[in-house]
Amino acid sequence: MTFRNGLASLLRPEDSVLVLIDHQPYQLANVNSHEPTMVVNNTVGLAKVAKAFSVPTILTTVIAERGGNLFSQIADVFPGQEIIDRTLINTWQDPKVVDVVKDTGRKQLVIAGLWTEVCVAMPAIQAAGEGWDVTVITDASGAVSSEAHQVAIQRMIAAGVNMMTWLALAAEWQRDWARAEQAAKLTDVIVQHSGGSGIAYLWEQQLLNTNPPKAGAGA
Repeated sequence: MTFRNGLASLLRPEDSVLVLIDHQPYQLANVNSHEPTMVVNNTVGLAKVAKAFSVPTILTTVIAERGGNLFSQIADVFPGQEIIDRTLINTWQDPKVVDVVKDTGRKQLVIAGLWTEVCVAMPAIQAAGEGWDVTVITDASGAVSSEAHQVAIQRMIAAGVNMMTWLALAAEWQRDWARAEQAAKLTDVIVQHSGGSGIAYLWEQQLLNTNPPKAGAGA
C-alpha cells in the first residue's frame, strides 16, 4: 500500500478541481447520516471556498426534472454556470463531466455529493483507479444512514481515496496566512458557514473595536 504523506501530498488550489454531485431535493430527503441542513451549509461553504481560491468547480445533477434542481444556495455561488444533468448514476462514466474536468489540466480531484455510498463512491473509486488524486469531502456529502456513510468511506479509503472535511480543505488550500487576499475571502466564508468559529471571530473583532473601560469607571 502506498501511503499518502509528505508535503507534495497536500492539496493545492492551483492543482485542484471540485466536482459537486447531486445536491438535490430527492437525495436530501433521505439523508440520515447527517443533519440535512448541515450538509447544505457545509456544501455551500465548500463551494464558496473553491470560488475564493479560483478552483474550477463542476456542478452536476442526475435527472433534475424528477429529482429536483441543484440547491439554489450552491447554484447562486456560480451564477450563470452550466449545471450538467446526467442519466448515468456514476458521474465518472459521463464523458460530459470527465471532459470538463480534464480540460482544467488539474489532477487533484475533489468530490462531494449525495449519496456517499452511491454517487460519491462510484466516481471516486473509478477515478482513483485511473490515476487521479481523489479526495472526498465527507461532511459535504451524506448517505441514507450512518452505516452507509461509514462503509462507503471505508470502501473508498481501501481504494486509495483521501478523506477530508470542508474546513480542513480550506486550511490546506490557504496553507499560509500571509496570503492576505485569500485569507480575507476565507474569513468571510468562515463567518458565514463555520458556526462557532465564525461567531468567535466576530466576537474577537467586537472586542478589538471596543474601548477598554477607564480606570475608576463605575466607582
